[in-house]
Amino acid sequence: MNYRKFRKNAKALSPVIASIILIAVTVAVSVVVAAWMGGLTLGFMGNAEQVTMSNPVFTAAAVTVTARNSGASSATIQSGAVDNGASQTPTVPVTSPVGSLTILKGSTQNIILAGSFTSGAQYQLSLITSKGTTIVYTATCP
Repeated sequence: MNYRKFRKNAKALSPVIASIILIAVTVAVSVVVAAWMGGLTLGFMGNAEQVTMSNPVFTAAAVTVTARNSGASSATIQSGAVDNGASQTPTVPVTSPVGSLTILKGSTQNIILAGSFTSGAQYQLSLITSKGTTIVYTATCP
């Protein structure tokens, strides 16, 4: 058998071209995997409630806080707690049903929690959503 003749006529892939093809395939696969994992992450994290409290206004018998929903979906406030964790049903505006309050995404809502407050004392205010998320805010009564 004449091996020299076989090698002369055989065409091989250039090492540079082979490297470029391998890099292109690797990048394509990594982009597909990254897109797939990003989709999974958004699916799990996209429905997370993101409610914050601010601007507490104290009176002798209640505190009004502003709740802001910056999440991707509406959040329903089921109950609230003042200081020692004793459950308080939030008092809501007349347009909302008593006992629960839905805050649309991107909006704010004032929530009134009943209680007895002393000037200069620090209170821990909590809101509990229907999904079980607890939002905590610490404020001092003026």
